[in-house]
Formats: sequence, structure tokens, C-alpha cells
Amino acid sequence: MKITLTGSLGNISKPLAKKLINNGHLVTIISSNSDKAPQIEALGAKAAIGSITDRSFLTEAFAGADLVYTMVPPNFGANNLYQYITGTGQNYAEAIKLSGVTRVVNLSSMGAHLESAPTPIAAAAEVERTLNKLDNVAIKHLRCPFFFVNYYGLISMIKNMGILGSNYPGDTRMLLVHPQDIAAAAAEEISNGFTGKSIRYVVSDQSTPQQVATVLGTAIGQPGLKWVEFTDEQALQGIIQSGVPAEIAKSFVETGTFLRSGQLWEDFDAQRTPVTGITKLEYFAKEFADKYKNG
Repeated sequence: MKITLTGSLGNISKPLAKKLINNGHLVTIISSNSDKAPQIEALGAKAAIGSITDRSFLTEAFAGADLVYTMVPPNFGANNLYQYITGTGQNYAEAIKLSGVTRVVNLSSMGAHLESAPTPIAAAAEVERTLNKLDNVAIKHLRCPFFFVNYYGLISMIKNMGILGSNYPGDTRMLLVHPQDIAAAAAEEISNGFTGKSIRYVVSDQSTPQQVATVLGTAIGQPGLKWVEFTDEQALQGIIQSGVPAEIAKSFVETGTFLRSGQLWEDFDAQRTPVTGITKLEYFAKEFADKYKNG
């Protein structure tokens, strides 16, 4: 098949591209960075260089594809995060319609079932609704929880404060996912085929923040590493002081309040969804230790 991937050479798109190419598919990778073209081509894929804000470019990049993988790249510089995410979804939908693509695998978010949710999750839910309005297009939404690799952003906290923490307690239930497992799930859906509009939850492991702190701490030689619960205001100020724009920081804090409530996992539990990812916390801890030690 001819498959076009968004997400450049990110944590999901790159391993997904490798899997698809190894399976004999013809892959095009969209990137806004022309410097990535040689790396994309080295994988055996075709590079399509342009902006996802450009519907004409997207339509051309999607043209002739049997399937496209859509995801909204992070953008900490967005003036309005909700508009950026939902606008990108609208661009994808229009390009899918105009190019005649009939199958889509879309990266979504755990919690997208909620009527009210933190900004990034509410926006992901709106993208699902936008894509689902496309006639005669089969869509598989991959709803994913907290990424393991997000813990890299807390390395400076460990080094400077000797703790891990956020605005939820250490015994909070956490569902976690590794990008490699998302790539594997996407490749599996592409291989098996799907019809209609449907959802798949992708989860690698379940844990608590204190268990995460203990396992990661042990991996870096700090077995007594503690998880500390901050107030919402403390968390907000700390995130802003780390250089994250205020709007993004607020969305992180808002997500923490939903983690405290357990609402993000309600539909996952209701569907009796199994944990299918193979990358467990202990395995990720090895990757974390390497990143901690080597930067």
C-alpha cells in the first residue's frame, strides 16, 4: 500500500515508518523541516516537506495514498492551543476529502470520551468528531494515555530538587504508554484492516506516580526518590518558571486535576480494555537512566 505519515521523524512516526517499510509498503513522511529529508530518505521513505497548516500541500501529500496516519505535532508556541489542535484536524479532514483517501489511523487521547476535559484532550475529541464526519472513510482512532517519554521533562526536577512531583498524589492511578507500542498498534491496524469509525485504546502499563519514582530512581542510582504532590498553583508556577508558556502550563495543571479524579480512565475501564503494550515501566527505566546520565 501507499501510506502517508504525519509527525515527521517523531517518537511514533519514525518506528511506524520502519515497520511499514519492512512490511513492503511505500511510505511518504510529511515534515516541516527540510533538513529531515535526507534522514527520511535514508529510511527508504519519500519526504514531503511542507506545513500542516497548508491544506493545498496536505492534499497533494495525501493524494494517491491508500491510508494516512494523522497526528497533531506538539506546538508550545501556539497562541491558542485548542484552535491549533482543532484547526490541524480540520486541515487533515479537508485534505483527506479532497485527495480521496479512504482509510485513516488517527492518534487521539485517553479521555476523549469526556464532554468536559483539559484543553488538549478536549481538542483531540473535537478532531475525532471532525474526522468522523467524513463520508466513506474508515477511521481508527488510537486513544493513548500518558507517554512514558514525558518523564524526560522531569529530569531537571530530579537533578535540581531531588524529587519527582506534580499536582496529584503519589497513589494516583496512572495508565502509561510507550511510543513504540503506539507504532506497533498502528502497524497492526494497518495490516489487519478496519472499517467504519472505531476506537482502540493503547496502553503499555499501569502504575502510580510513587511507583514510577521508585523504579526510575532505582535505575539512576536514587532508590529513595520520592513523589511529591504540589498544589495546583505551585505546579503552575513551577511549569511556567521552567520556560513553558502559560497557556500550555495551565493545560498541564488541568490534566493533573482530572488525573486526581480518575475520569480519564472511565471509558477504558468500561470497555474492559486489556493492556496490550509490551513496554513496561521497568524497561522504560533503562531508557530513562540513559537519558538522565547522558542528556
